Amino acid sequence: MEKRNSFLNTVNIERSRDGVEYHPLIPFLPENAKVLFLGSFPPQRKRWCMDFYYPNYINDHWRIEGQIFFGDKNHFVDVEAKRFKLNEIVTFCQEKGLAFFDTSTAIRRLQDNASDKFLEVVQQTDIRALMLKLPHCRAIVTTGEKATDTICASLHIANIPKVNSFVAIPDLFNRDGEQVLLYRLPSSSRAYPLSFEKKAEAYRYCFKKLEMV
Repeated sequence: MEKRNSFLNTVNIERSRDGVEYHPLIPFLPENAKVLFLGSFPPQRKRWCMDFYYPNYINDHWRIEGQIFFGDKNHFVDVEAKRFKLNEIVTFCQEKGLAFFDTSTAIRRLQDNASDKFLEVVQQTDIRALMLKLPHCRAIVTTGEKATDTICASLHIANIPKVNSFVAIPDLFNRDGEQVLLYRLPSSSRAYPLSFEKKAEAYRYCFKKLEMV
C-alpha cells in the first residue's frame, strides 16, 4: 500500500464559532521553487481525495500537470481508487520547483459549497512572507478570479491581469534580482467554462514562458 503524506495544518483545522475556517494545509514551499501557485482556499474537507492542494477529484489541476509534463492526463490519477497519487505529486513538485498555498488564510463560506463566489475573505495571506522562503521564485500564478482579486488587493497591484496574461508585481524581486511576475490562468475547476485542452494549452504557455517545459 502506498505510504501517504499529510500536509494538514493540525493547529488550524477547526472552524470557529462565528463560522470562520482557517487554512487546513501548511504551505508547500520547496526552496528551489520557480512558481508559486495561489488559489483562493481549499474546498470543504468532504470533497477531498488527498491531503494536498487541489484535492477535489473532479478538479483538473493534476490532470493538466500530467498532460503537460508527461503527455498523459491520468499520470497523477489513480482511476480505480478515484484519487490522486499524492506521493508522486509531491516528488514531482519538489523536483520541478512548484510551490503551493492560497491567497486567504481564513474565510467564511456564505453558502455550503466550494464556489469562490460565496467565500468571504477574513484574513489575507502574507504573500511577501511566503516569498522570503522562495528565493528563486520567478512568478506567482493565480487560478481564479477570487485569488487574483485578493492578491492584487494585498500587494497593491492596480493593473489586474486578465486570464492568460501577466503583470510585474511592484517592488517584489527574488534573490536573483528578477522582478516577480503575476500570471493569471484559467481555473482548473470543471465549473469554469473552458475545455480541458484549452486550459492545458494556457498552462503550458505559462510554463514555457518560465522555461520549465
